[in-house]
Amino acid sequence: MQLRLSSLRARTLTGMTLLAALALAGCNRGPQEKRIAFVPKGQAHVFWQSVHAGAIKAARENPGYTVVWNGPASETDYTGQIKIVDSAFNQHVDAVCLAPIDKKIMVSLVEHGAAIGTPVIIFDSPVDTDTFTSQVATDNYEGGRMGARRLSEVLGKKGKIVEVAVQPGSASTMLREDGFEKELKDNSPDIKLVDKQFGMADFAKSLKVAENMLTAVPDLDGMFASNESSSVGAVRALQSKNRKNVKLVGFDSSPQLLEALRSGEIDALIVQDPFEMGYRSMIAAITKLKGGTPDHIQNIQPTLVTKENMDKPEIQAKINPDLKKYLEAEKK
Repeated sequence: MQLRLSSLRARTLTGMTLLAALALAGCNRGPQEKRIAFVPKGQAHVFWQSVHAGAIKAARENPGYTVVWNGPASETDYTGQIKIVDSAFNQHVDAVCLAPIDKKIMVSLVEHGAAIGTPVIIFDSPVDTDTFTSQVATDNYEGGRMGARRLSEVLGKKGKIVEVAVQPGSASTMLREDGFEKELKDNSPDIKLVDKQFGMADFAKSLKVAENMLTAVPDLDGMFASNESSSVGAVRALQSKNRKNVKLVGFDSSPQLLEALRSGEIDALIVQDPFEMGYRSMIAAITKLKGGTPDHIQNIQPTLVTKENMDKPEIQAKINPDLKKYLEAEKK
């Protein structure tokens, strides 16, 4: 159901923390400093912390611009995300960088930004309108195909697999899942996708659905998980069920996932570059505010990470960015 901005403004926000967060973020800024609101899908995952760090790096390289960071606690809380963005507009921030939780529900927000002259940069996940200033995202469809090619290779192009998906309406992960399924259909017809369940971007729910599928398919050969929470849930399920013979290809990275990759519990990870995503999104906003025209679509290619290549410098730069260098300083 499409939520209208007019009705949202009529509601009383649950507490004033959203407005307060924006106000406090601007307390120490100079009189001419431009505020760029970053609204991720959530806050818990390492992925979003990396986006935040990349945005701060871009801000440090461009004095006079500051990051105002605030997102919902849950990646399924689209109502909370709408309230945060609406508050940012009401606080007259200079630009908004948004990772839409739902590709349809967030359309009115993006179009409102265009109507009032506030640049909106979309990052991570597409939205069903082209009125945004710029979009910075992983080539998620290709990432899904990359995962399918890897799983097909390690399974010898045959076997039974299941998919730990994320949630309906999340455009970025839907693209990964579509790419994964299309690649299997086109090039590995002897691999059978016997089940697909949604973990709803939640670690515990992803664990539960993965365990359910492992129980239901005792002769399972492989699994694909399409984001950080689904990948963590999948590897925990394999551990709890002691299913060392099942090959897992996951998406995204975190310390826990990298440890599982190194130990062989995960065969491979399709890794994004969230630090670069945050950096480019901030640069796109700054470019627009300076009177320039950033590229409308900016795709970042994913990377296949395995136990064999994970220690290469170019891979380490993607999976282990120095978050403390940027985020710890922000807390002071």
